[in-house]
Amino acid sequence: MTLPAGRDRYLDVLRAVAIARVVVFHMFSVVWLSWAFPAMGLMFALGGSLMAASLQRSAVRAVTGRVRRLLPALWVLAAVVVPVMLWHGWTTADPNGRDLRLLVFWLVPLADPPGSAWAGDATVVLWYLVTYLWLVLLSPLAWRLFRRLPVVATVLPLAVLAATQLAPGHAGLDLLGWRAGAVVVDVATFGSCWMAGFAHRTGALRRLHPAALAALAGGCITAGAAWAFTHPPEDGAGNLNDIPLAQGLYSLGFAILLLRAAPAMRWLRRVPLLDRAVTLLNARAVTIYLWHNIAIALCFWVGDRLHVWQLGPATEPGYFAVALVLLCVPVLVLGPVEDLAARRRPALLPAQRTAAAADRAPAHVPAHAAAPGREAMARRPSVPTGPPGVGDNRPRRC
Repeated sequence: MTLPAGRDRYLDVLRAVAIARVVVFHMFSVVWLSWAFPAMGLMFALGGSLMAASLQRSAVRAVTGRVRRLLPALWVLAAVVVPVMLWHGWTTADPNGRDLRLLVFWLVPLADPPGSAWAGDATVVLWYLVTYLWLVLLSPLAWRLFRRLPVVATVLPLAVLAATQLAPGHAGLDLLGWRAGAVVVDVATFGSCWMAGFAHRTGALRRLHPAALAALAGGCITAGAAWAFTHPPEDGAGNLNDIPLAQGLYSLGFAILLLRAAPAMRWLRRVPLLDRAVTLLNARAVTIYLWHNIAIALCFWVGDRLHVWQLGPATEPGYFAVALVLLCVPVLVLGPVEDLAARRRPALLPAQRTAAAADRAPAHVPAHAAAPGREAMARRPSVPTGPPGVGDNRPRRC
């Protein structure tokens, strides 16, 4: 049993809110947002739901279609960022090093693409594409396991994650190396959210009694919060994204609640501006995600020259407005790459859905839009994040 196709507009709204939340967090670094709306777990849950819809038709087409939609936007970013890093003096003396063999990860992101410390704002968000790609590649096997043993499939990523966090000194991950270890932790952190998306698409969440669902979600949220408060990050900021096991548990509970809600979204058509914004954010999600941190980094340089700092109480919103204007450039210029990748007719701005189209929207809306990233520039506490001598100083994501 699968959910009716007309419900996907609700998923569009959730994704749009998550994308906006990521951009706001990266601009203002408000730690409590990681608790109020754990966007990344939700986005992986949405991706899992949409992936399940496609897997029911063809596993091969589901995987190849999502890979095709994901990679071109990354290649465009690489075509800009890699030459700029080299021009700026990215060498083997850089703290992150430069191994030309690892540039292959800019083409196929099976691990974090390499980058210089100077370009950290551009590369720090790429963890999401790595994690998403692995979950897509693993989905045919995960789908088979989920259909036979749904509880096992959902709990297994959390069990792997717990093993990585409880092992003394993360010894197992050290053997894998920091790049591979980072992939294992990230996939395990959000794998259960991906499985929750499977449960949503098959109707398993809807069949749960409300009391049982509330207990399940509440238990995950409580366990995640308890782990976070008993295992605070090194900087003491309380950012949920710096505590993988807490993130996995808390995000799973949060995603279960929102996916089960699934309200009718017919009212959205009566607010054309908001409806168009939701459409735009979904159609340009990968572009927004990949370029928003760069726009934020540049907004201070541009804003200073516009004397934004003279706006007094409106200074921070002023810089944010500059960042949004800067972000419009790649969205308008490079955004049509997403249309080409999805085999749609390229458009400067995506056409607004009609009311009828919104109600008839297919369940397999491209999941590549599930792309915002983990909160801002924090540290990865669970895995060494660089070569010996660098330690855990690599910036963390959204």
